[in-house]
Amino acid sequence: MTIVDGKLKIKGRLHDKGDIPFETDGELTPTPDGKLRMQADKIRALHLPVKGLMDLIGKDIADFIKTEKVPGLSADGNGLIFDLKEMLPPPHIDGTVTSVRIQGQNLILTFGTPAKTKVTRSERGNYMAYHGNQLRFGKLTMSGADLTLMDMDPNDPFDFYLDHYLQQVEAGYTKVTANFGLRVSMKDFDKLPKERAENKRAGQ
Repeated sequence: MTIVDGKLKIKGRLHDKGDIPFETDGELTPTPDGKLRMQADKIRALHLPVKGLMDLIGKDIADFIKTEKVPGLSADGNGLIFDLKEMLPPPHIDGTVTSVRIQGQNLILTFGTPAKTKVTRSERGNYMAYHGNQLRFGKLTMSGADLTLMDMDPNDPFDFYLDHYLQQVEAGYTKVTANFGLRVSMKDFDKLPKERAENKRAGQ
């Protein structure tokens, strides 16, 4: 799967048809039940357009792609349905997709009901902000979460390693805001002392 010209492009091979290469692309939209749908605008096999022929003979994309082999993927006519709760690797996101947009090579998803009030942030540089609902952070559980993880060095990408974020927190510092929010300045994982980083990668 790749993003090309603001659309999702999928390439593969039709094994039951002699390993014929195919590709399809289309725009992404949320479904009423909170999943993602890609409506196939174009379908090509052997680099030739076949969507018109499929419509003519009464075939659709489900007749060519065995979606049951991919967890969270199903077909609906000439559309593909993505259930992100099953498709994405851990940590799993449990929620309904309410909006989707493509920005460059990034897929921007909104889960749940969009906030009625705009949350303003004063942070600059690289950070991840969590606001509202409940969030567990180590031994801490926040109700009405107000947590921001900030890159101590904003001059390069934020190297956040979920499995070992505690070591990044230990190498940084934490501040509590006036309304009991947390601002955690974290060191990039690749900038931790080499011995510590290697030990943590090895699970020691």
